[in-house]
Amino acid sequence: MGSGRPAELLALDPHAGQYLGVDLQHARVRVVVADATHEIIAGGQAAYPEGTGRTGRPAVAFDLIDRIAAESGINFQALQGVGVGVVGPDADGSRRQVTAAFAQRFAVPVVVDNNTRFAALAEAVADGTDPRDLVYIRLSDGIGGGVVVGGRLVAGGRGMAGEFGHIAVDPSGVPCRCGKRGCLETIASVPAVLRACGLATLGDLAQAGPAVHPVLDAVADAVGRVLAEAALILNPEQVVIAGNLATAAPRVVTRAASVVAAELTPVGGAGPTIRSARLGDDDGARGAIAALFRQTPLLTDYPSTIPAPGAGRSAT
Repeated sequence: MGSGRPAELLALDPHAGQYLGVDLQHARVRVVVADATHEIIAGGQAAYPEGTGRTGRPAVAFDLIDRIAAESGINFQALQGVGVGVVGPDADGSRRQVTAAFAQRFAVPVVVDNNTRFAALAEAVADGTDPRDLVYIRLSDGIGGGVVVGGRLVAGGRGMAGEFGHIAVDPSGVPCRCGKRGCLETIASVPAVLRACGLATLGDLAQAGPAVHPVLDAVADAVGRVLAEAALILNPEQVVIAGNLATAAPRVVTRAASVVAAELTPVGGAGPTIRSARLGDDDGARGAIAALFRQTPLLTDYPSTIPAPGAGRSAT
């Protein structure tokens, strides 16, 4: 049997492709740039000028991208795709406008989805363990979430998968902006928690001490029950609790994890790992890039780790 040519170890050329991740948030846009090896090589953020509506947000993103390119020496000649995260569901069809704007500007494939769902995908691949099944919930001004099943982000038939904030936990509770009563968002969103505690800011909440524990415990119990129901249906490996409420009040994460464990023990034994988010406010943009990688055949089986926050150069 002949020896043949020795095997040659190949690796992707970092310059073979560039990928843009954009998160069109409520108040600002965040952008990250990755190369073909998944390394974040640049990024930045910019606040929207006062009065900027949804249709004006892409233009702010384009200006930021131009600034990042100038400061980082990136010309985007090898740009392979753009992922764009947007807030809320696509009830008014605005995602088509976003897709068209970015496709016209860059002439590459564009993926648009809910930014919280993209954040879920980013958390799923953030540390290299790459759990194939994950539930993500963000407790912020509103409550959103995302679901990763079999290593793929789930959007659902109408793009509503992961809308945990509008699960009714108290049918006789206060009205929700969605038209129902007692949704989780009316109890566990930042405005609802601050109102129940009689406080003005999350900083006040973080310093409040035992006086606010009864409110936080009630919030955690509601969040835990919703996550337990999701875990019973989806059987995830991990549950991630993110958002500025989770950061300001880690007690909510700890108690919610206990509630999930108590709910699941009688029916299924050990439940999922429950943890706080590892990434920062650019998780939606990072997740948008992760979605692009998953849709690129060349990169399907390539390591999909997203570097920790702070990697690469940043335009401020």
